[in-house]
Amino acid sequence: MAGACLFFLLLNNKDFVFKIIEKLVQRGLSHLEQKILPASGNMKEFENFLKSPYEIGVYLDMHIAQLKNINIMAKEHNKKMIYHVDLIHGIKNDEYATEYICQEFKPYGLISTKSSVIQKAKQKGVVAVQRIFLIDSHALEKSYKLIEKTQPDYIEVLPGAMPKMITEVKERVKTPILAGGLIRTSEDVYAALEAGASGITTSKKELWNHFAN
Repeated sequence: MAGACLFFLLLNNKDFVFKIIEKLVQRGLSHLEQKILPASGNMKEFENFLKSPYEIGVYLDMHIAQLKNINIMAKEHNKKMIYHVDLIHGIKNDEYATEYICQEFKPYGLISTKSSVIQKAKQKGVVAVQRIFLIDSHALEKSYKLIEKTQPDYIEVLPGAMPKMITEVKERVKTPILAGGLIRTSEDVYAALEAGASGITTSKKELWNHFAN
C-alpha cells in the first residue's frame, strides 16, 4: 500500500522527480575518476591518446572536415571525446553548430566559452564544460555571472597552474573544476588537485605517461 502511494505521488510530481535525477547525475559528474584528461591538438597527439589507457580525451584544434574521421577512430578504440567547439574551424561556435555536432557525432562532452554552446550541450544531454580565463578580477566576475546563467557540468580554468585561484573559484561557484594551461610538471598536477580541481586537461605526453602508471 505504501509503495503504491509513493508511486502515485512521484507520478504526479514529475518536475520533482526530474530534479532529483538531475542532482544525482551532477553528483556523479563531480567525482571524476580519471584525473588526467589528455588533450590533443593534432593527429599525432590524438593517435598517442588512442594508444593510452585513458578513456576520456579532449581534442582542441581541428577543421570540421576532420571531425567525422576523429570520431570514428575514437569509437573504434572505445574512447569518449570532449571537443572544443570554439576551436573547430569551418563552423560557427553557436547553438546551431552545437546541435549539429551533438546529433551527428554524439560526443561525450563539449568545451566552449560561449553560453549558447553550453546551454545547447546540456539540452542535448552532453557534458558541458565552460572554459574561463583567469585574466583579472573584472574578467573573473564576468565569468561568475556567466556560470550562474549557464550552470555547466564543469568549469575549465585557465591557466590551471594557479592553485589559490582554483580554490577561490570552486568555493564561489560550487561546480567541479578542470584545470588546464601551464601545467607542466607532476607537482603542478598535484597542486591543482589538492586545491580542489576534479581533473587536469593537458597535452604533455610526459604527464599522460606519469599518471597512467
